[in-house]
Amino acid sequence: MQSAVVFLGPSLDRRAALAILGADYRPPAARGDITRAVSDGASVIGLIDGVFFQESSVGHREILAALKSGVRVIGASSMGALRAAELHTLGMEGVGEVYRMYRDGILVSDDEVALAFDPESFIALSEPLVNIRATIARAEEEGVIDPLTGENLFKAASSLYYPDRTYPRLVREAKESADPETLARFARWVEKGAVDLKRMDAILALARIREIVGGSASPS
Repeated sequence: MQSAVVFLGPSLDRRAALAILGADYRPPAARGDITRAVSDGASVIGLIDGVFFQESSVGHREILAALKSGVRVIGASSMGALRAAELHTLGMEGVGEVYRMYRDGILVSDDEVALAFDPESFIALSEPLVNIRATIARAEEEGVIDPLTGENLFKAASSLYYPDRTYPRLVREAKESADPETLARFARWVEKGAVDLKRMDAILALARIREIVGGSASPS
């Protein structure tokens, strides 16, 4: 069986990941981590989460070197989606909606997938803009908010520094430009209705890697 190394953090909790794929799970990737995974014998690398601002990000050259050496590199959700969109013509495989949006130019900034997270537990402390986009779109589709309120909420999200993006903060920021009752309805709805696009794509990526390596979930 091929050996899979997966860089995973806040996009999906480890227990859920292990239920899909038995792999060597490592923290969000920084510069040099892909190279180390190749040296450790990985035949398939899943790049889901990676660092953005606190350390040097995963480099294009190390991914290309991995591909050249015959290692398959799958990207999704966060840093993986971003790098896959940049390198899909050179052999890196992208999975999921976030990847497709970057590849097609709908998303262009790293800021769309950035979030703050606890470095020990990897629990997300803020909401990535890409998830906020999808959540607002669903809220509009379900009639929870009108398009103008959705626009105001997204403007509020875009204006905030990424660690400050939470749904309660968005509602507070939009109070000057949106109907209070509509915002209150959204605040109640979002507790269960929020869309976690990055999580969904991480699940798809792990299923794809399982398909490649011919493996299975870890025993519980």
